[in-house]
Amino acid sequence: MRNLFAALTLAMTASPALSSGIEIAVGGENGDKGVIMIDLLEDLAPGHVEQISALAADGAYDGVVFHRVIDGFMAQTGDVQFGDQTGDKFSMQMAGMGGSDRPDLKAEFSDVPFDRGIVGMARSQNPDSGNSQFFIMFADGHFLNGQYTVVGRVTAGMDVVDGIKRGEGRNGAVTGQPDFMKSVTVTE
Repeated sequence: MRNLFAALTLAMTASPALSSGIEIAVGGENGDKGVIMIDLLEDLAPGHVEQISALAADGAYDGVVFHRVIDGFMAQTGDVQFGDQTGDKFSMQMAGMGGSDRPDLKAEFSDVPFDRGIVGMARSQNPDSGNSQFFIMFADGHFLNGQYTVVGRVTAGMDVVDGIKRGEGRNGAVTGQPDFMKSVTVTE
């Protein structure tokens, strides 16, 4: 019996950890847009998943805008410093330049390709500068493979992702009233 228990314990600990997730309720100029469900891949990027989960649990992402949205590429959000439209530091001109009060993260690259629906961690030119911002792929972007940390994948609500208000120009800066994350909650 003891051997059976030991074998079951070993099998349970050897299998990949169950990934947590986040649920993003998206709002826009005309009200609610829907919900995006994301499976966070803690086996690929445990540090990044912990950071995103902690920020979501603290409510830091609530009210944060999608500040950079490039048609056919991706939608970026998560600047809790300058992108929170309910905060006193909110600035669409600065959104995308900030992070959180948590430390930057060391890159956690993987072999998972940047396909449609993949969620990656945004960063500066320094690979170890991911902090709070992330992006969701509208389409495959394999030129990002091995250069950005994959943190998750959309499991439901790609229609909501597809409906996020697009930005303009090469950098995808959103003008006027941007879409935003009304609330972000951690799921199991």
